[in-house]
Amino acid sequence: MELSLLPIRKPFFFAGAACLLASATLAAPLRDDLTEKDRSRVEAVTAPTTDFTKPEPFEAMSGGATTSTNKPDSGAFSHPSATMPFERKQDFKLGNALFQKLWVSSPSSTQASDGLGPLYNARSCQTCHVNDGRGRPPLAGEDAVSLFLRLARPARNEAERAAIARHEVLSFPDETYGHQLQNLAIPGLAAEGRPVINYIETPVRLADGEMVMLRKPTYAVADLNYGPLGTDTTLSARIAMPTLGLGLIEAISEADILAKADPDDKNGDGIAGRPAWVRDHRTGEVKLGRFGWKAQNASVRDQSASAFSHDIGISTPDAPNAYGDCTDAQKDCLAMPTGVQPRLGPVEAPDPVLDLVTFYTENLAVPQRRNAGDATVLQGKQLFYTSGCTACHTPKFVTRRDASDPIHSFQLIWPYSDFLLHDMGEALADGQQVGEANGRQWRTQPLWGIGLTQSINGNGFYLHDGRARSLTEAILWHGGEGQKARDAFAVLQKSDRQALLAFLESL
Repeated sequence: MELSLLPIRKPFFFAGAACLLASATLAAPLRDDLTEKDRSRVEAVTAPTTDFTKPEPFEAMSGGATTSTNKPDSGAFSHPSATMPFERKQDFKLGNALFQKLWVSSPSSTQASDGLGPLYNARSCQTCHVNDGRGRPPLAGEDAVSLFLRLARPARNEAERAAIARHEVLSFPDETYGHQLQNLAIPGLAAEGRPVINYIETPVRLADGEMVMLRKPTYAVADLNYGPLGTDTTLSARIAMPTLGLGLIEAISEADILAKADPDDKNGDGIAGRPAWVRDHRTGEVKLGRFGWKAQNASVRDQSASAFSHDIGISTPDAPNAYGDCTDAQKDCLAMPTGVQPRLGPVEAPDPVLDLVTFYTENLAVPQRRNAGDATVLQGKQLFYTSGCTACHTPKFVTRRDASDPIHSFQLIWPYSDFLLHDMGEALADGQQVGEANGRQWRTQPLWGIGLTQSINGNGFYLHDGRARSLTEAILWHGGEGQKARDAFAVLQKSDRQALLAFLESL
């Protein structure tokens, strides 16, 4: 049996959609992994629906055959791909153990677990990605744990602008504090500083009179221990993202993502999705970025290596600096012992640590949809389409036949993202360039699993910095290319807004 084809076997393609072809405003690149017959099948099944009276075939299986059908409780994001062969589940469990592993400072008797920092934000991946879900901003009086501040300054001359254009760097760090503010440090070393967040509440009145309060954050740093920040350093707050379905995202054909791009808005719809091109950490090849808030990483492995280095201060074969984000200006940090054990290799987390963590995060299954056939959910789905939300939140893709891991091959998936960069307006702007993303651009966030946020993390904080305390607030923050969809939501009557929210909560 060809296991990877389970979600798109014969019944799926005889559901009456064969005559519907996806329209494109630009000449779309053709996928090189499909036969002509397969290409027609894929075009038919990924065409936007026009029937909102019932769920689409296999719509509840958000991750195709890999979808988890386990109970939607606090562990709903932590299950392996449903099609994972038995012999690979050991690697998944080992990856899970490493994802939860608490690293310690050096020197230590636990030589396979030391090397933390010296400056860091968390001791484990799970610290930020609680239950493999999303982070949140700190509560009043609480230390930041799953929110951190990215630091960057603008390019100062033509040579630096050229380095970004050649994809040699994503951004330029603060000369003293590096790429990220580390609010924790190992014993004997001072942390860099403490994030300070203040909110200003602003009322927004919807068309039917309902009032919604939006809170706009401002960021600063207190207790700087290594001197002042650079005068042109910008602060961008980021919360940890959910880690579900990442291997499926990596298996989406580049051609399918590029087919959605319209950087010059040639069709005049106000949506100008732009691809983010970045360098692969291992090969140095320029590839399509699809991971991170600004699509700054091309692969799950790249995303994992960056987190090990900047968040925990652990070196890997792909990011071998044992001092993490310490800069030349931080002499005390550079004088601290590292966790490198020559008998284990030249880095603190030698192979196969990064391989196993990558495999684990690639195979955290997307949960099955709830209530996909409910009348209110279907009404909300139609409003999601007619409000223009799908212009960026592309509902579905079929992954590549030749995906690097057969688990992810040829799956119909429903991530609700185009994985492109969009200008989201001044209200959400952080003023920070990251590679090809400017200070107003963000990658479209996948929506699968968003309805389980409360179950997984016990809270509902959304957007890149967690400013939105509800899905309604998150929608109302949309500006720029998302303004039309935001305004369409704002003029709906309450019952229609509730239906649209019910659809999102079903994802």
